[in-house]
Amino acid sequence: MRQPDTRGRGPVRYGPPAPEPGLPVLPELAAVLAAAAHRTEPEPPGGGAVLRDAACGYWWRRGLRCHPEDLAAAPGAQPLLSALMAAHGGDVLMPRPCPAWWTPQARLLGRPAYHVPTPAECGGVPDPYALLETVRRVRAEGGHPAVLLLSVADDPTATVAPPEVVREACEAAVAEGLHIISDETWRDTLHDPHDTVLVSPAEMCPDDVTVLCDLAGSLTPAAWPAAIARFPHTGPGPARRARTLDRLTALGAQVAAPVAAAAAHALGEPEAVTTRARATAALHARVAAAAHHAVLTAGALALPPRAGRHLYADLGPLRGRLAERGVTDSMELEEYLTDRLGVLVPGGHRFGDELGALRVRLATWPLLGATPEERTESLTAETSTAADPLESPHVARALDRFGSAFHELQEPR
Repeated sequence: MRQPDTRGRGPVRYGPPAPEPGLPVLPELAAVLAAAAHRTEPEPPGGGAVLRDAACGYWWRRGLRCHPEDLAAAPGAQPLLSALMAAHGGDVLMPRPCPAWWTPQARLLGRPAYHVPTPAECGGVPDPYALLETVRRVRAEGGHPAVLLLSVADDPTATVAPPEVVREACEAAVAEGLHIISDETWRDTLHDPHDTVLVSPAEMCPDDVTVLCDLAGSLTPAAWPAAIARFPHTGPGPARRARTLDRLTALGAQVAAPVAAAAAHALGEPEAVTTRARATAALHARVAAAAHHAVLTAGALALPPRAGRHLYADLGPLRGRLAERGVTDSMELEEYLTDRLGVLVPGGHRFGDELGALRVRLATWPLLGATPEERTESLTAETSTAADPLESPHVARALDRFGSAFHELQEPR
């Protein structure tokens, strides 16, 4: 497993990255990128026609109608979210916990960011009653709540919010005059697409929701930054898109032409891309279920992972055993598990949780193998009817090491 550099991880620049697939680049995408390497003209701010047409098709296939003039693209989710929040103005509300990169975007803009508790059954979406109470409290203190960030398929909790929870939260937000930015980066990483219902807030409140998607969630490598946003076609949507494009232009936040070509190809969802995406989601689902079982049998808590390449564990029930090892908060827990597992295990404080809560996000990619070749072998086993990736020696070893790090906490020091 990759050994992390643990020095100075407090600043934003050392924050935890999004969970990665841990797999080599799809050869078909690499060929498209290479074929476009000769392009010298930059993509226009917001993305060129080919990229936006491909993004339209992507969303139409998911029941979200749109046209190229309703879309914008940027080199990654961070600059796109920053431009979106700048275009809307006002204070920002988000669930607790939330993706590690959300809060820094608000702070860089000088915007107050308020975290709202989530319901017990899922993360990513605020509890509607807690949301209403937070809005009223912020206004009473002189604030101006204007934007709600949420993610139906969530990082860090790996849960998928039930449609009724999404509806209640969205209705509460719209009733209070908030515009919703729905981060749907992980919507195509469902572990069981036939059993898990994912409904976009844009289907429920079409005039009040902007949808954001980082293509690194399921379609392209993280090293090729590309993200897309879908704006409401009516009301202030076009004006907000124009203000977003102004900010992307001022930042020089343009998708590189070869990356735009690869992103457009991936958004078209040819068979090779969709086959890889489904196999990757299924593989991570298998190892996430095994990791979840190990966490529970050790006496810790975690909601069942339903999407993504991670799970979110609460080691509160093991607080006494951890205290014997000098671990009393999530920063110390991060250091302890990072040392034990050999990969960065970010603590809950990275995601807006309280420092005293003993929570961590656990990535599943290290469980696929120690090298690209081993992880590719795991993917091949997942797609084969004659092999079980969990029985591969390198996966079994990784799961054994993972489980040991938690089970040893049941023993006194």
